[in-house]
Amino acid sequence: MSNLANQDVAYLENQKSVHVKNGKSYLLTKRLVDIIGSLCGIILLGFLFVILAILIKVEDPKGTIFFSQKRVGLNGKEFRMYKFRSMVSNAEERLAELLKYNEIDGAMFKMKDDPRITKVGKFIRKTSIDELPQLYNVLKGDMSLVGPRPPLPREVELYSENDKQRLMVTPGCTGLWQVSGRNSLGFEEMVELDLIYIRKRTLSFDLKIILKTVLVLFGNKDAY
Repeated sequence: MSNLANQDVAYLENQKSVHVKNGKSYLLTKRLVDIIGSLCGIILLGFLFVILAILIKVEDPKGTIFFSQKRVGLNGKEFRMYKFRSMVSNAEERLAELLKYNEIDGAMFKMKDDPRITKVGKFIRKTSIDELPQLYNVLKGDMSLVGPRPPLPREVELYSENDKQRLMVTPGCTGLWQVSGRNSLGFEEMVELDLIYIRKRTLSFDLKIILKTVLVLFGNKDAY
């Protein structure tokens, strides 16, 4: 776990619930930052979108460029989250046969050498640029630039009351979990980090997480 998370673990010691920071000025400013940030990202990275679209289509002409999946957001509201497709077209159908190889505890599925991932997919996952289409989700308001990662409905069905506190705020493209170890951390650690973020979140903390996330674009050994 990174120093960014370690210095704040005490926030959750002996706490059974978290109180969400809902100041109007903070929420309005955060939304403004989300809109400006997502628009700038879409415009500046447009050329990269085109290149990736071509590469994805060349490797698998029958598959789609983008992958959309139902996720659970603020207060349990479901929405469609977008990514560049990094897996074979029938990835969801093959999930059931791979669940026994899950490498992370709790209500998530992670497999380092997932056979469903394409060659292009391995690269865009390693650099996390498969997540870039989520800028559209941010622009729509389904997501924020910073916040807990939005879970799948099947994952939420397994949530404890403590885990459900992750759904008290708008989910994000990046968060404290991503910059603190990501897939090297277990589900319970992820939840703890998300609750720390919810309690501590400020614009300066958001900015700190965004700056650390930029490093992911240059390669992250914890991403797969």
